[in-house]
Amino acid sequence: MKTASRIRGVLSPVVTPFKADLSPDTARYVAHCKWLQSQNCGLAVFGTNSEANSLSADERMGLLDALVEAGVDTSRMMPGTGCCSITETVKLTAHAVKHGCAGVLMLPPFYYKGVSDEGLYRHYSEVVQRVGDARLQIYLYHIPPIAVVGITTKLVERLLKDYPGAIAGMKDSSGDWNNTKLFLDAYAKQGFDVFVGSESFLLANMRDGGVGTISATANVNPAAIDKLYREWKNSDADAQQASLNVVRATVGNSKYLMIAALKQAIAIYADDPAWSRVRPPLVELTAAQAKSLEAELKAIGFGMPGLVRTAG
Repeated sequence: MKTASRIRGVLSPVVTPFKADLSPDTARYVAHCKWLQSQNCGLAVFGTNSEANSLSADERMGLLDALVEAGVDTSRMMPGTGCCSITETVKLTAHAVKHGCAGVLMLPPFYYKGVSDEGLYRHYSEVVQRVGDARLQIYLYHIPPIAVVGITTKLVERLLKDYPGAIAGMKDSSGDWNNTKLFLDAYAKQGFDVFVGSESFLLANMRDGGVGTISATANVNPAAIDKLYREWKNSDADAQQASLNVVRATVGNSKYLMIAALKQAIAIYADDPAWSRVRPPLVELTAAQAKSLEAELKAIGFGMPGLVRTAG
């Protein structure tokens, strides 16, 4: 399996800013991606917390084009390209590969429930064959709380057997450490890279052979998460993990919609109210919720150093 250029570490499913007319706000988007990379954070653009499934394929490709034109490093970028449609998945995937992205994060086709491993295998097989590019590195996206359709070990085993150069790893957003460990035990030694979907599991993942995390909270707390990734063997690693968990529990509190909370946090620390917008059917935090979140973040001493307001 190809491993030399594999992506590792902390990646953020970058939240997507919107203008008043709900079109993507390219200037703010590029600025946020640049800030994340300045914090040594990779970019899992068009992920769940990016509101990717509220964006058209053309909007996603346009934003990726803008990042490339702005000189954002694609070697630490893993765009989400998985759609229910094979043709759209292929279109987005080929576009990402063309731009030199390190990999793509691929949801299974999630509309039809109860589909078999055979059906999922055929879907992924078609994508690999139609893209037809040796640079392709697919990271399977397992997120049963939202997609319902999930990734099984049997499916991974078959895909690795038939497409060892193209199937690079997975993101496990099951929220179940036992499930993550199942994949680590079965495939990590074969070069199948496992990312956890929350930094709450980052230390455990590193200790068991994982390669990092693709976490929503990396939008606002990238440097601290990256620090644990780099220092997971240090004596204070458990204390670092506990500190990360406090931030996660604050922004990810169930009383807030997490996407809206992340955007509100950026709005607060960039002093930029435009960041609070989400695209329907999602709704932004209420004024009371925004005030509560700000107070809670202040109480834990949270900050976003280096974040600046984008003109526009």
